[in-house]
Amino acid sequence: MKLGFAVKILGRAGLRSHDTRRWQNHPHLSVSLAYLRDILLYLDTQGIRMYRMAADLAPYVSHPDLPQFHRQVEACTRELDAVGELARRLDIRLSFHAPAYALLNTPDPQRLATTQRLLSALTDILDGMHLGPDAVIVLHLGGHYHDHHRARTEFVRAFLSLPPRVQARLVLEHDDRSFDVLDAWWVHQRTGLRLIFDALHHRLHNPHGLSTVDALRLCLASWPPDQTPKIHFATPATEMVRDRRGQPHPPRLNRHSHYVNPFAFIDFLRALPPMRDFDIMLEAKARDLALLQLRAHLDLFAPELAARLI
Repeated sequence: MKLGFAVKILGRAGLRSHDTRRWQNHPHLSVSLAYLRDILLYLDTQGIRMYRMAADLAPYVSHPDLPQFHRQVEACTRELDAVGELARRLDIRLSFHAPAYALLNTPDPQRLATTQRLLSALTDILDGMHLGPDAVIVLHLGGHYHDHHRARTEFVRAFLSLPPRVQARLVLEHDDRSFDVLDAWWVHQRTGLRLIFDALHHRLHNPHGLSTVDALRLCLASWPPDQTPKIHFATPATEMVRDRRGQPHPPRLNRHSHYVNPFAFIDFLRALPPMRDFDIMLEAKARDLALLQLRAHLDLFAPELAARLI
């Protein structure tokens, strides 16, 4: 079982997730790939074998008004091949998570075109790295648009219109307010899309009362037997927050905590019956520091689980 985290590096100063310069300063994928190479080397020193790359690795690659950025991937063939070879050699599983504006079921033709261009570019990056099918792009179902069934149907229609190479990289995650695990399963039955189980989302939005074990089994069953599924795990923020006037408010439970509650993580894994292996992407604001702290807690409180980690 691999543990991973998303995008930002907090455990070593100076490591950037991608080229964040504004478009006027001509940011480029080649710069982001140099940063990514340094991140991979850092991950190797920490024994971390799973990492979610920034969706903006190729800056402005899908921006409708900046066509000068649309061909970055083609310009970085050698760099992509080199970074991909490094990731394979270090056995680091890479992935993307599409940003919130990426909506396949949107009624806006321009937003749909932008989404299609982005998903195609992210696919080109993974293909250019020559990564296996476990390197995926996580996508949500999208907007609800006051018509639950039509929203799902439009997603299916738009997905089936994508090129097969893009379809092959996509995986679908249920969310915390609109589309639950059974909605994702409905889409899987019509598309073959692999599903991502998100433990916190399932706790927040489970209108059919599906048990955690049953929901997880459905998602794992959507993956071919020769691939390793991955899931998301987070614990909610519980600290008090204050508004601009200094008044205290309770936190929103869909916000991720900075560090993962180790006892919730341990209880989650210990409660599972025997099932196929999967990797876990930790979604925590302390990023790599949260992963390293969780590993230390597992060594202390659940050594039998720590022994399962790669």
